[in-house]
Amino acid sequence: MAHEDDPLEHERASWKPSPGLAVAVTDPVHNPDLPPHRERMTDKDPVAMTRAVRTVYTLFYLSIAASIWAIAAYVLFPIESGLIVDIRANNLFIGLGIALALLAIGIGAIHWSKAIMSDKEFIEPRHATRGRDSVREASVKAFADANEESGFGRRVMIRNSLIGALVASIAPGIVLFRGLAPHSSPEHPLAGDPVALLSHTMWTEGERLAHDPTGKPIRAADLTLGSAVHVIPESLAELSHEEGYLEEKAKAIVLLMRLLPEQLIEPDDRKDWSYNGIVAYSKVCTHVGCPVALYEQQTHHLLCPCHQSQFDVTEGAKVIFGPAARPLPQLPITVDDEGYLVAQSDFTEPVGPSFWERH
Repeated sequence: MAHEDDPLEHERASWKPSPGLAVAVTDPVHNPDLPPHRERMTDKDPVAMTRAVRTVYTLFYLSIAASIWAIAAYVLFPIESGLIVDIRANNLFIGLGIALALLAIGIGAIHWSKAIMSDKEFIEPRHATRGRDSVREASVKAFADANEESGFGRRVMIRNSLIGALVASIAPGIVLFRGLAPHSSPEHPLAGDPVALLSHTMWTEGERLAHDPTGKPIRAADLTLGSAVHVIPESLAELSHEEGYLEEKAKAIVLLMRLLPEQLIEPDDRKDWSYNGIVAYSKVCTHVGCPVALYEQQTHHLLCPCHQSQFDVTEGAKVIFGPAARPLPQLPITVDDEGYLVAQSDFTEPVGPSFWERH
């Protein structure tokens, strides 16, 4: 108990807040409640509601038409022709069709929610969640109320057009998958057999290794220790784009590296596949086909930039890290009478991803 002559008690009793000092108020803040509900034009005018409903299902039907157009564009402008005009038109019109289909669905759904669905404000009280029958019944009622407020079950034209638009929007993507495995034809007999298609490239016995993209042949003496060179077959330059230049290049690309001969660990049946420490491996990653072109000179590792698979150049390009399932195919090489590097044969196994069924 403080003494009655305590100066601190006198100071407390005589203290008053200064005019400019804010004082905390302990009274609760008044709840302003929800603002008055403003009816939309569609709530007040049946004609406006009918017009809004018509607009929504028209947008959904427009989406269906755009999806159908995207499929038609895939057929009308086949990229298999190899013509740059067809390729550009294919990309342009398919892209426009898919974009319009998705845009129409989005705009229609937003207009539906803003102009047609119920917009009455309500307060949902929070309560403990229990797995009782009453909770389940309340959940069922909530779905029923949502269906009633949105009009999904009642507005047949909107519901059916939306379902049709969503189903149709998937169709162009499904159709485009056809291009991943085209059927064989008299002009392209191997198109339907990926194993056969990837088992043969432009590399043949005596084919010179050339710089990519100049096509200049490579002499073994010109390769310095630790170098890595991007290589294509010399005869590839004779092909035009219409004759399959890009397709043949995609299969035949090679990375050429020079190491010390004693650094190579080669099985007996592959000791003659290299020349004086020079080795050549396919650049097509055996995971999903990305170009393996990053060479670490000190570790002698090849790195795929897509999914970080790593291959050891000193030991047959075997996989040492990452998702690739098999080593990079090796191209057997030697030199000709003029000192140019040449292939001894084609690759002895299919190039590219290992997810294809292989013999």
